[in-house]
This record gives sequence, C-alpha cells and structure tokens, in this order.
Amino acid sequence: MTTPVAESVRRVAALSQGFEVRFGLPADRGGWVVCSEFVGEPERFDVWRKQLAEWMREQYGESPDRATAGYVMSWYLNVVGMLGGLLFHTARRVPSLRPSDVAFRLAPEGRPHAVGAALLTDDFACLPDDPAGNHPAATVVADETALAALLRARFAAHSAQFVGSFGSTVRLGRRMLWAAATDALDSAAWTAGQLTGDETAGVMDAALLLPAKLDPFTSASTLKATETGWTRRRESCCFHFVLPNAEACATCPRVC
Repeated sequence: MTTPVAESVRRVAALSQGFEVRFGLPADRGGWVVCSEFVGEPERFDVWRKQLAEWMREQYGESPDRATAGYVMSWYLNVVGMLGGLLFHTARRVPSLRPSDVAFRLAPEGRPHAVGAALLTDDFACLPDDPAGNHPAATVVADETALAALLRARFAAHSAQFVGSFGSTVRLGRRMLWAAATDALDSAAWTAGQLTGDETAGVMDAALLLPAKLDPFTSASTLKATETGWTRRRESCCFHFVLPNAEACATCPRVC
C-alpha cells in the first residue's frame, strides 16, 4: 500500500524531467548510493572527484582541484535540497533528510553529475489540515512557518555532516561549504516553483525558508526580480570560471 510521502514523491517525479525522483531503491540498486555511505566514508568523495577530473581533462585539458571540489559540493547538496524543496512546495510536507534516508545516482557515463534522488523513509511532517495528518508516519506542526523551520533544520543537520566529511577532503573553508548549502536550499524552492509552473510561488517559498541570515546559513534568500525575470546571486562558487575558456556563471557572486 502506498504511503502518504511515497505518493507525494510519485507526484513530483512526473515534474522533474531529466532528473529521476523516486521513493525507495530498485531491487538491484544499480548505481544508487545512500548519502550515509558518503558522509561515513569521505574517501568516496575523492573517487567521485577523480571521475570528474577525468571528464574535465577530456573536455578542457585540465582539472583544477577547486573546480572538482566546487562541482561535487554543489551536486551533493542540491540532491538533498531538491528532495526537501519539492515536497515542501508541492505538498507542504517535509521528509526526513537524514543521510541514511536519502540516496542518489550519478550519470553512468560522461560527466558524473547526480541524475537521480531517492527518499528512503515514510516519515514526514505536515500541517494540521493535511489529510494524512493522522498517519503513523506523520508529525503535525503548527503552521507554515514552523514547517519551513523544520525543513531548514533537517537540511542543516544533513549539511553539517556533509561539511564535516567532505570538508576534510578538500581545501575549501567552512564558510564556502555553508554558502553552498544556502544556495542549495534557496535554489530548491525556486526550482520547485519553476517545475510546477508558478515561479513566483517558488520564490515566496524560498523567502519562507530563508527569511533572514539564520545560522549556519550564510544569507537570506538572494532571489530578486529583474527586467528579464527572477534571478539570484550565489553565495558559493563552483569555480567553473577557472577552467580554460570558461566564463563565470550568470549567478556567480563575482559578476552578479
């Protein structure tokens, strides 16, 4: 029998074209890796970066350490943020985001970026009017502000483990790592709005999740309206610009 959070995941899966979102792992597991396996074995990040370095050398002729670190940092945190942001925006539900409850899959060939995210537990938090509020796996909170605070806290708890584990393998400071976590949470809500056809609602959710500079995050939501539409200024840097003949990203703090 389908559980409430599994049904929520099924609904958002239809929205995220090009990126697989699923509940649970396939029987053969394939290339899926549980996040706890990464944060518990930091050397896995080294393997991931080596795979990326090989691809970069093929594409650009070199693979600067800053670039491989920046890419992997953003890819990992975006997986966790996207799961939380999608369910918060579409269903007003917040899943468990413990490393043992989230898994992801990398592209099997070519650039080794994340191409799938999986939620592995039925536990979720919701609002008082949620029709599944009486489900054994549900925890009811008072209102949207409380639900947003819970998502922020759960994402921060996972990110803290990532910062400790991944941070031990790269030459990036804690401020940069937490800036990337801020970017992931802010972008997740925005992306969810874009996927559902109501970008402005996603922007409003981002403001609800990051209404101010709240530790350990490095800023409030940086989303802003421009003449050409919504955009944001990244807090972190993926270091794409250090690659040969590469330009800074449109949301790079160096140019935005």
